[in-house]
Amino acid sequence: MSRIIYFVKTLPGFVFSAIMAVTLAVFLGVTLAVSLLYESVIDRQAQQTSEAIANHTFNSMFMIMSQGWSRAEMEAFVEATQSAYANSPFEIALYRGDKVTRLYGEVAQRQSDQAVDRTFAGAGMQVLEEAAHIRRLYPVEARQECLSCHANAGPGDVLGVIELQQDKQVISSELRRDYVILFLLFGVFTFFVATLISAFASRRINDSVAQFGSRLRSVNTVTDFKQLDISDVDLYFQEFNNTFSQINVLMERLKGVAVDKDILEFEIRLLSKFIITSEVVKDWRDFIKDLLVDINTIIKAHTLVTIFQVEEEGYELEVFWHHEVCETTKQQFEAVVTRQLGSNTHYHSGVPILNIIHHVACPEELEEHEKLSLSSHDIELQTKSLLLETPKIGGVVGIGVQSEMARDPIRHIVIDSILTTLLNLVGSVKAIYKYTKDLEYYATRDPLTALHNQRMFRELLGYEVGRASRHEEEFSLIMLDLDNFKNVNDRYGHAFGDQFLHAFAKVLENAVRPGDFVARYGGDEFTIILPETGEEQAHSVAQRIATLLQKLALTAPDGSNVRATTSIGIAIYPRHADDPRDLFVVADNMMYKAKRKGKNQIAIPDEHEMAEVFKAVGEKNLMVLDALEQQRIVPYFQPIIALESGDIAIHELLMRIDMGDRIVPAGEFIDIAESIGVVHKMDYLLIEKAFQQMHEQQYKGMLFVNLSPKSLIIGEFISRVRQLAMEYEIEPKRIVFELTERETVSNMALLERFVQDLKLEGFNFAIDDFGSGFSSFHYIKHFPIDVIKIEGEFIRNMLVDDKDMAFVKSIVTLAHNLGIQTVAEFVEDQAVMDAIRALGIDYGQGYFIGRPSPQLALPVGSGGSE
Repeated sequence: MSRIIYFVKTLPGFVFSAIMAVTLAVFLGVTLAVSLLYESVIDRQAQQTSEAIANHTFNSMFMIMSQGWSRAEMEAFVEATQSAYANSPFEIALYRGDKVTRLYGEVAQRQSDQAVDRTFAGAGMQVLEEAAHIRRLYPVEARQECLSCHANAGPGDVLGVIELQQDKQVISSELRRDYVILFLLFGVFTFFVATLISAFASRRINDSVAQFGSRLRSVNTVTDFKQLDISDVDLYFQEFNNTFSQINVLMERLKGVAVDKDILEFEIRLLSKFIITSEVVKDWRDFIKDLLVDINTIIKAHTLVTIFQVEEEGYELEVFWHHEVCETTKQQFEAVVTRQLGSNTHYHSGVPILNIIHHVACPEELEEHEKLSLSSHDIELQTKSLLLETPKIGGVVGIGVQSEMARDPIRHIVIDSILTTLLNLVGSVKAIYKYTKDLEYYATRDPLTALHNQRMFRELLGYEVGRASRHEEEFSLIMLDLDNFKNVNDRYGHAFGDQFLHAFAKVLENAVRPGDFVARYGGDEFTIILPETGEEQAHSVAQRIATLLQKLALTAPDGSNVRATTSIGIAIYPRHADDPRDLFVVADNMMYKAKRKGKNQIAIPDEHEMAEVFKAVGEKNLMVLDALEQQRIVPYFQPIIALESGDIAIHELLMRIDMGDRIVPAGEFIDIAESIGVVHKMDYLLIEKAFQQMHEQQYKGMLFVNLSPKSLIIGEFISRVRQLAMEYEIEPKRIVFELTERETVSNMALLERFVQDLKLEGFNFAIDDFGSGFSSFHYIKHFPIDVIKIEGEFIRNMLVDDKDMAFVKSIVTLAHNLGIQTVAEFVEDQAVMDAIRALGIDYGQGYFIGRPSPQLALPVGSGGSE
């Protein structure tokens, strides 16, 4: 049944079915009408025939009767008459009336019925229609000349009845048989005619549709589709052609909005490339080469260019070619880039292009004449805006593509969007690479002096202890501090003080051997590690430093010459200590001994002084333990303002020890607390007191809490802090835990789990001194960081050092792109305040804004100091 329905729904089936249905309906209708008409004609003819037979029979009887006939003659006449119609549809019967019977007696005859009786009674001639017969009853009436024989009758009396019965069954059966035969013959004829007509129509249409289908199958791209022409397809029937012409109109409209599937798929693939991993940044050149190969799957692109400014000296270009090009093309391309740079308002006029490096994404070993060759005209003609309209985060990119895309406006729009996205993506990768290199550099270097920083010093001090121990050698550690340097800062300003520190760093570098290690420990304190050096050689280096420093004089802003001296402490491994921490304590104490001796001195410990040094360390240990036992750990709060509004929105929690006569800052005891393993207990006590004070003062702002790496290994740390927050009705989201980046975290997996647990409990996480350690980029990639506190040295010096300014800008850009808030530390004057606000930094912290205080500050409307 389903096959029949399917056949009827096809064009040949529909045509065949329609022809058969219409033809048979017409045939049946005509047959029915003809049958009715024919039967009507037969009936009339039958009536006329029967009437004629009846009249003929009557007349014959009358003629015989008028001559006088005997009974035998009459019976012979009747028998002869009936025999004459024995093989015909007609049957004759004669009925004698009562008057004839009384005169001549009865004879055998058919029994009359009511119809015959009515005829005898004077009903006249009757024609009776029955199911299969037609009866005609014809009265034999007496005439005048009949009265001589029928004396008992009068004129008009019915002497007898002639019945003529016609059988219609014979005629009807023959008629039906003929109809059936005719119907079958006509049906077969109609079937063949319908088949031929449907096959003809189907072939004409199928040929045209097949031609159209073959053209459609040749369409594999939008370009093929736009070249498709079906205007000459003829479906033979005007209605189909009219419908097809409308389809052609629709196709022409679609050609105007169609976009290649390859382009859309490339856009989807492009999304995955927005995940900029550390591997992508590390291998950024390979990343760009892969991008160029991907671009060439949708358009023919010759080049992709990155342009970056190198400090203030000029621009560095790296050109990525899809395939090998000849040297002439490279030179012409460089000329085009140079000309475009010179005419672009975003670039400094007169700044040279320092270096142009060429790369090939798909290198091939070709002869020079086999390589791609482009003229200057081709390069300019086939180049999409080589440079972005606005340089992005430190660099820009450009791309050269075939000009054919301009012929297709829709393709041009889509590809232009893709390329613009790619340009920004490539620019971001290159910029992140550049700034990651900066991060790596500044993770080990002091940004002001370019010397190694405190973290590197500690690591290398431990390394040198291990090396010297293995080789049974000695080495020297020198600690230096500039005398009265605070007066220089206070009198001439920090900018001049930074210049002096930078110059002093150069003195130190010039005074030591290439293999010696010079570091800035912090502020105006410096350290030097002298491998394979004894006491005499170390003392000689210290004297050389003091001599060179005497020659150093800088001109201050007021025109005066400023000089400085240094106090130097020396410790020798392993004579004075065999542990890195103890060795540092000895050198540090000797430096302070030199200051106590009148400054500008060199101090080396003797055996008696060694006992005093470690006694002092023991006293500090006792101070820490006593402060913890007597709960003399007190919270101090330094305000942090929201730069947009100027209100105090945050406080940083700082630890102090109240000795009664003085407040001891954390710098004097935190190392001791960590070394004896009680720092986490001090943290608990500090946090509890701070939460209690927040609750009492009904402080609704945020609190930054410094987190020691030692807290990571304390399993109940987070749960205890969570319990304290609940006890003092403080929402966890108002607490931000800071981890100082320069702190060494040996187990990054442990830190990652710790931070995730913090986040799950609702606390926030910040990186303090961002940019000072190795792990800046690693932290950003792996941890859900909420806040970055930018290293204060960068902030303090950014107005006088372009490198520091560039570094701050890069940190702010990366943070904003990742949705991380930023805090600027060491805000010490209005100029720095204005600068960080202009850079888009979210918060500011420093002595200009407010110094640490035992009380939480109320919100203020401006960023002035307290």
